[in-house]
Amino acid sequence: MPSSYRGLILDFGGVLTTRMRLNGEAFERSEGLEPGAYFHALDVNPEGVRVYSALELGEATQEDWNRVIGGILGIDSTDLMRRALANLRPEPAIVAASDRARAAGVKVAMLSNSFGLEPYNPYAALGMWEDAFEAVILSEREGVRKPSPVIYQRTLEALDLTGPECVFVDDHSGNLTPAEALGIRTIHHTTDPEATAAKLDRLLVG
Repeated sequence: MPSSYRGLILDFGGVLTTRMRLNGEAFERSEGLEPGAYFHALDVNPEGVRVYSALELGEATQEDWNRVIGGILGIDSTDLMRRALANLRPEPAIVAASDRARAAGVKVAMLSNSFGLEPYNPYAALGMWEDAFEAVILSEREGVRKPSPVIYQRTLEALDLTGPECVFVDDHSGNLTPAEALGIRTIHHTTDPEATAAKLDRLLVG
């Protein structure tokens, strides 16, 4: 029986890629940082939280982020985002599931709270740029980020689909609720990419 879903919306970091936590821990080791220091800089330190939010909204540049986070951590800020994401890799199971969905005629969009694009474009670096999807929606371009309902609506518009026609995968449960309010079927991706891929196959490929 053909799937009723015509669109698939995928988060980038931690869904289309390997886990962000593991990447961050590897970055801490490579830079000789204390365990947890990087996550504290991003999630707790007020200046770190501010600049990350501003980067996602297009109100700060990646070089601003490099400078502020490098200063908090006491490390060289040169091209810091590239170093911070150096251990991120495409998640093979999810990428393959996305490819199967596209082969079945499903439109695929990437929806990401942005890491910035210059001087380092992490999406292009991992082969996940505009020619790999029907739509690429980045928060810095939109001036709004997940979990704002606005960015989900813009993703639907970019795909020319309605909420009930789409499936959305994210590794942060808080990002799923606004999508569900638009009628989008959601999948909370945790630590088992094979299980998530199997769910996508059942919903989209049959």
